[in-house]
Amino acid sequence: MKVIRTISELRSELKKRPFDALVGFVPTMGFLHAGHASLLHKAREECQIVVLSIFVNPTQFGPNEDFDKYPRNEERDLAIAKEAGADIVFFPQVEEIYPRPSKTEVIVSDITTKLCGASRPGHFAGVTLVVSKLFNIVQPDKAYFGMKDAQQVAVITQMVNDLNMPVEIVPCPILREEDGLAMSSRNVYLSSEQRNEALVLSRTLMETKQWLITDAPNLVSDIRERITNQISASPLAEIDYVEVLSYPALETVERLDDQESESLIIALAVKFGATRLIDNVIISIKGN
Repeated sequence: MKVIRTISELRSELKKRPFDALVGFVPTMGFLHAGHASLLHKAREECQIVVLSIFVNPTQFGPNEDFDKYPRNEERDLAIAKEAGADIVFFPQVEEIYPRPSKTEVIVSDITTKLCGASRPGHFAGVTLVVSKLFNIVQPDKAYFGMKDAQQVAVITQMVNDLNMPVEIVPCPILREEDGLAMSSRNVYLSSEQRNEALVLSRTLMETKQWLITDAPNLVSDIRERITNQISASPLAEIDYVEVLSYPALETVERLDDQESESLIIALAVKFGATRLIDNVIISIKGN
């Protein structure tokens, strides 16, 4: 496994690959866990060369968010990357990706104004800018993203399709701890009490999915109210949003029997102390 820190060296290394070798790319912000490893395993199965990037991107953090405090552990990350099968780890400094203030924006409209985009203005503009830069640097055949941030997957897929980028976006399932908590680098911020309370997210999503199957409620407002009440019962939970939308279009839905899309996303963002967690479940409406 090679650790590369400059764009020029990475491009030079990738030029050495056989012309028919598929390049799989896993972009991350580091502090890797088993969820990231699962993306690398999937890339390893499908591609001859696997590139992992570790870059805490400043442009997707708001002024009051946790960029400086975002967890970092280079030695641990490199060990996990090697074990999971990465061939190259691209580990640039901020000055390498942004040598000067960027005057170019990559904006995906509409779907970025919902969910996390509504409560984190400018977040997705930072995501699409850095991902487009990384795609141009690595030029992968396939890029792997976890569905824990399902909105991010939808936004990046839209960007790739709209701009005819020659990369296939591969969504990968959410990986969870044994007790159901979605794996996240931010979980380390939680106290033991907060972590225990945070289980209300996955528990509520799974119970709601079963409720939709067995009782077949039709009004989205009823679904949202039920979820909100369940999460609010946790004394440490501060709800940012509870949304029920079509997926991947992220359009407003009022009644399930009017839903034209085959899939529905129930998405949550909830704070426990200063730690903001997201989770979701995607449900096939046509199959119910």
